[in-house]
Amino acid sequence: MPVSHHCDRKLLLILKIIMSVGVSLILTGVYCHMYSETIEAMGVTGIVISACLVAIGMILSLPTKMYLTFVLVRYEQEHKTGQANSHNDLPQ
Repeated sequence: MPVSHHCDRKLLLILKIIMSVGVSLILTGVYCHMYSETIEAMGVTGIVISACLVAIGMILSLPTKMYLTFVLVRYEQEHKTGQANSHNDLPQ
C-alpha cells in the first residue's frame, strides 16, 4: 500500500469523523431547541445555547464539500486510468 494511499484513507476517516460530529451537534441543537424543557426554562440563554450547538455543527459539517470533491477527483482519476488501459489493450 503506497504511503499516499494510506494518508488519503486517514484524511477521509478524519473528515468523516468531523462531519459526523457536526451533524450530531446540529441534531442536538435542534432537539434542545424544539423539545428540551430545560433549554426552554433558561429563556434567552437556552436559545443561545441551542443556536451555538447548531452553528458549531454547521461549521464542522463543512468538510462534506472537501470530502465529496476528494471522492470525485479520485473517481475521475480511476476512470481516466481505466480508459487509458482499455485503449492500450485494443489490437492495432
